[in-house]
Amino acid sequence: MKNQILITQTEFNKLKNRVKIAKSDGKEIIFSSYDDELNRKVIEKLDVNILLINLSGRKDFQKQRNSGFNQVMAKVMKKKNIVLGINYDEIIESRDLKEKAEILARIKQNIFLCNKDKIKMKFVFQNDKNSRNVYDLKSLGLVLGMPTWMTNEL
Repeated sequence: MKNQILITQTEFNKLKNRVKIAKSDGKEIIFSSYDDELNRKVIEKLDVNILLINLSGRKDFQKQRNSGFNQVMAKVMKKKNIVLGINYDEIIESRDLKEKAEILARIKQNIFLCNKDKIKMKFVFQNDKNSRNVYDLKSLGLVLGMPTWMTNEL
């Protein structure tokens, strides 16, 4: 994360200013939030590079996983060339096996949606001790259902 900045602001006006400052510094902007409405507003109105959706602590719907990502967001991200980030720290640091399985299932659902619209995905590390080499990430991506064009760009 040398030339990247992670922004987790919850207020849109302050967020807009932080994005403007980071863009002028030439940094790659990663935006992360638990608020799905704010995520959609940010990808529609601001110039971010990566949208990092947090998948832990969500309640699933009755017949579908709640992954915080849908086809409407996918269309906007495709048009604006925004990458969907996978929070690798969430996978590694979740101790409860049921929660880890739910996180992986939500990632699998997001991969399916991204594959339909040809949206790039990227693993994002916030903690350096959780970083892995590129072959481990490609293997995990393939197991979760990523097509080979997507794993080549990890």
